[in-house]
Amino acid sequence: MTDWDQCYREGNTPWNKDRPSPALAQYLTQHPLAGRVFVPGCGLGHDVALLAKQGAQPVGLDLSPLAVEKARAAHLDLAPETFVLGDLYALPPDFIGTFDAVVEHTCLSAMPPEFRPSYATAVASVLKAGGLIVGVWYINPDLDPGETGPPYPLPVAELDAMFAEGFDVVEDYVPDVGYDGRVGRERLRVLRKH
Repeated sequence: MTDWDQCYREGNTPWNKDRPSPALAQYLTQHPLAGRVFVPGCGLGHDVALLAKQGAQPVGLDLSPLAVEKARAAHLDLAPETFVLGDLYALPPDFIGTFDAVVEHTCLSAMPPEFRPSYATAVASVLKAGGLIVGVWYINPDLDPGETGPPYPLPVAELDAMFAEGFDVVEDYVPDVGYDGRVGRERLRVLRKH
């Protein structure tokens, strides 16, 4: 796995665009989320701040101590406990079954494909029944020949398989907005937990 803290120390963070995901922002304008919202791999917290501005109670989790420190410093209007240092695969007990929604953006694409079943289990575990996963899934990143990732491509068939059990697809489309170079390469899919 990548040493994410070292990436932040070196400023090697091409995933950080200093603003929320355009596709997520567009979706949330029409479908704001309420209640507790979990943002795994929150990085510097731009998506978390957007959710808070819209009235949700977001909790961003990141594996990198420096990312959490920088997120807290960048978003002084949010309580420090909005950003939590932690491991998606070793969640605190008070996270289990207590969130109304999960917002996914770049966390899964940073993980090698063999982590996908564990990722699906982890995000499902935090949701209440009826909770949503709102994902901007990086289906087709622009990789150089021979490069495998991160970001790791996520074929739609694999996304289908990850949440085939216990979830219904609520919405699914290729957004017409995105960061430079990403338009047409992402998929916004919303899933509801049974």
